[in-house]
Amino acid sequence: MKQPATKDQLHPRNRHRQRYDFPALIASHPPLQSFIVTTPRGDSSIDFADPLAVKTLNQALLKHFYQIDSWDIPDGFLCPPVPGRADYLHWLADLLALDNGQQVPRDINVLDIGCGANCIYPLIGYREYGWRFTGSEVNAQAMKAAGAILDANPTLRRGIRLRRQSQSNQMFHGIIHKNEFYHAVVCNPPFHASSEQAAEGSARKTRNLGLAQDAPLNFGGQQAELWCEGGEKAFISQMIAESVSYARQVIWFTSLVSRREHLPALRQALTEAGARNVRIVDMAQGQKQSRFIAWTFQDEAVRARLMKAHP
Repeated sequence: MKQPATKDQLHPRNRHRQRYDFPALIASHPPLQSFIVTTPRGDSSIDFADPLAVKTLNQALLKHFYQIDSWDIPDGFLCPPVPGRADYLHWLADLLALDNGQQVPRDINVLDIGCGANCIYPLIGYREYGWRFTGSEVNAQAMKAAGAILDANPTLRRGIRLRRQSQSNQMFHGIIHKNEFYHAVVCNPPFHASSEQAAEGSARKTRNLGLAQDAPLNFGGQQAELWCEGGEKAFISQMIAESVSYARQVIWFTSLVSRREHLPALRQALTEAGARNVRIVDMAQGQKQSRFIAWTFQDEAVRARLMKAHP
């Protein structure tokens, strides 16, 4: 239940670098009050092993910092850590700024592959930077839940739209339409390579939290959110293979990569695909190390021109 006094490893623009201000969060979202506990050190916190407490904290964070008045996800779906998800977008903003005269672009199109029931990247990206998002999703229940979030916050519809991916083995086909243009793609791919590996990971998480083996996980997650055949390396490799067909419609393709040992194989795949530039952007939240890989098929001059040509 302990939280650090500061989270200095987060991006400088991340709104969550300081420890949680629970009085302010409760003022924005009063239901959080019932989940507040006192740590042995006398600090206020929540029980991060309690999935309902974690979800309620997310609701408070999204309302307090991003003016998301109503946010909910069905039981068992992935409940994302808001600070870490925001970090990905801030580092992406810095990458895009390199092609925009060192200025973070504000009026751009971003595609989120697998937005999930939580729709977290479009919510934060739209509120933080005014980016327009298209969120794709293969799971019908997740798609319905994400749509319910938008319906409950009508102003979000100005900058966020959802598209159902009917082919579970495809990423961009059927989602990026002819004559559409995206400045960036974001993705949080399934981490595990099989249902067995996902179950083992969940059991390990449960043990680390000191919970009973049948206790609900605080972060949840459905099959498509947690695992796919071949895991994240296969998923991102498929993204790379498909991205070649959309090289002229996207400036930067990006994806989180949880396991650093996957990077050499992904770099090799990008070399074979003809990527002009590949970047690895390291991130950290507490003791958790993460990163995203970014690739483009355009040279620097073309990227700068495209950034200006597609407001």
